[in-house]
Amino acid sequence: MDDLNISSQIASNGMKAQATRLRVISENLANADSTSELPGREPYRRKLVTFRNQLDRSLQADTVKVKKILTDQSKLNSKYDPSNPAADDKGYVLMPNVNPLVEMMDMREAQRSYEANMDVISTSRQMVAKTLDLLK
Repeated sequence: MDDLNISSQIASNGMKAQATRLRVISENLANADSTSELPGREPYRRKLVTFRNQLDRSLQADTVKVKKILTDQSKLNSKYDPSNPAADDKGYVLMPNVNPLVEMMDMREAQRSYEANMDVISTSRQMVAKTLDLLK
């Protein structure tokens, strides 16, 4: 039963990491149209989550952890909107580097990973319950 407990703990760490990723993706989507309030200032920049393997000595197994939440330094888009308070002298406003389609694809991938880890925990619990039933 220790192996089942270890697999549940590993899956739990995976769920925590994917939950962080989902939170960051949600933040990106919420700010997809957030511009600066002042001309010449940068708008919201997309954030990215990176992961790392970490040895959990109590489990004697590698688990996944969030390494960093980085700010995407890719090029910002601009849009012609002279009525916007953040518009430069030519009427262009810097827009966030968030592509909602990419964020939705990333969200779906994170959801699937989260669900897969949840299935591991559920299966482990079922196997423990059946083992206990057999021992009665």
